[in-house]
Amino acid sequence: RMYVWCAFFLYGPIKNGRKMTALYYTYYPSPIGKLLILSDGESITHIDFEKEQYEPNPKWHKQDELPVFQKVRLAFERYFNGGVERFSDIPLKPEGTAFQQAIWQALREIDYGELSTYGELALRINNPKAVRAVGGAVGSNPISIIIPCHRILGKDRTLTGFGGGLEAKRFLLQLEKIPYIDKGTENTKPRFFKKYHE
Repeated sequence: RMYVWCAFFLYGPIKNGRKMTALYYTYYPSPIGKLLILSDGESITHIDFEKEQYEPNPKWHKQDELPVFQKVRLAFERYFNGGVERFSDIPLKPEGTAFQQAIWQALREIDYGELSTYGELALRINNPKAVRAVGGAVGSNPISIIIPCHRILGKDRTLTGFGGGLEAKRFLLQLEKIPYIDKGTENTKPRFFKKYHE
């Protein structure tokens, strides 16, 4: 019994004969709301804005003292206090298709205080006609802020849609001193992330 219990915490439950990785979570009280941070125990898998969150999945384990969570907290402290933080020492493990992974990596190459557009991202991955697909991949970014989709603007520097809400996007752009053209308000509903319901 002890072995089975330990195995559950190391690997999570077994589904269809396969070991499922356990997920751990914590919250960070940011100036733009409570951020939900998820990890497999070693790497960060998700960071969700408060407007994107549902109740934590009961299969997750609350673990505030996980070393990778401590790293993220320190980095967020620097970032939200105006430091030029690139989050380069934080291990990430976002799950997605090869195309999504390519877009998320391209997002990470946009430096602090810089901006880009969907068209420029498509050029970065040598697929200039994939602008619409690029938009979908940006919108599916599972690790907010660290994978900086907030640095994507319309081609005329207008604000574009944002999972955490335009209020949060404005704050992040202003924090990094990125100029933009406002376009009004946006109502944000939580995206349906399977992780909350599986």
